Amino acid sequence: MASWLPMDEACRLLGVKPQTIYAYVSRGKVAVMLDPADTRRSLYRADDLAGLARRKQAGRKREAVATSTLFGAEPSVPTALCSFVRGRPHYRDHDAVALAERATLEETAQLLWAAEQPADFTAQSVDRVATPGRAAAFTTLAGLAAVGHSTRGRLTQVLQAESQRLVAHLADAFGASTADGALHQRLAKGWRQPARVAQLLRTAMVLLADHELTSSAFVARIAASTGASLPACLLAGLTTLSGPLHGDASGRVQALFQDVLRLGDNAVIEHHLAAGLSMPGFGHHIYPDGDPRAAALLARFDPPDEIARFIEKVSHSTGMKPNIDIALAALVARHRLPHDAAFGLFVISRSVGLLAHSMEQLAEPQVIRPRGRYVGPLPRA
Repeated sequence: MASWLPMDEACRLLGVKPQTIYAYVSRGKVAVMLDPADTRRSLYRADDLAGLARRKQAGRKREAVATSTLFGAEPSVPTALCSFVRGRPHYRDHDAVALAERATLEETAQLLWAAEQPADFTAQSVDRVATPGRAAAFTTLAGLAAVGHSTRGRLTQVLQAESQRLVAHLADAFGASTADGALHQRLAKGWRQPARVAQLLRTAMVLLADHELTSSAFVARIAASTGASLPACLLAGLTTLSGPLHGDASGRVQALFQDVLRLGDNAVIEHHLAAGLSMPGFGHHIYPDGDPRAAALLARFDPPDEIARFIEKVSHSTGMKPNIDIALAALVARHRLPHDAAFGLFVISRSVGLLAHSMEQLAEPQVIRPRGRYVGPLPRA
């Protein structure tokens, strides 16, 4: 089966009308791209269509429903934190992209945590971290998780205060200055950047604070449902986020940028297209019309010339627009931030959302416990 199919073949495969295909695209169930041969037409990802066809054939048998809950569709968990409306993320009832124009991460935490006042991410470390980065962040968090108290039986205000300290610890671990000021200002000082870059960091962190039920948010909620401590919930979520297909995707993009600088943009694009390889950092299944977070951040600075040309050429040749991972990696390259800065920004800001999910999950009394469907050999008599 081809990688991408035109509308008529997509309709034939699923036995539906074009309006249904459009609905699947709007809900992020089918990826779409412009036809390179005719930009007036769209193509639809064959793998997504085939998955929908298989689930349609499976029917509504109990086993099929239980299996598709995790692997065929998306896990459905009630949440009031984040939603996608008209192709844009919203934190509660606030447009996240519009919020990023003016809000700080402290104010965003207040919104997501339903707190009475903005969060206080004042520096927590007594001694300056010797080697800032992910190793220091995970080591610090693991130590806190080992001695943390259960979330059960504790007031919301107490959990919010602990959440503030956890975000502050992560910021310290990634090299934030101990000076006074908002977190984006302290990060800029720690990374020796001027005030204009601090504003870019602020925008990026607000855009990254949450993204509905990601895999890391789901894992954090599973941990919270067992009564685990907040640092344990956050550690569970962040270890999941560290994967290259999630929060560390910007690392793949940074490697791609290095190839562009070393080999040239045409050689890199030709290699990926000839091999049928997807280009890291382009396209997003939630945003078939383009990631608004990436557009908002890229509009605020000029990437290096070689990278800007590469982004434009890839978008033209594939029809896919850059996502937030491209924007983060370009920000690091433009202002020569620390090598781990993109991952650090993702970790620090998304910790606000992961903690929000953990605290929200406490309203549900049940432990999240999916069932396995055994497919191995029959047990011996």
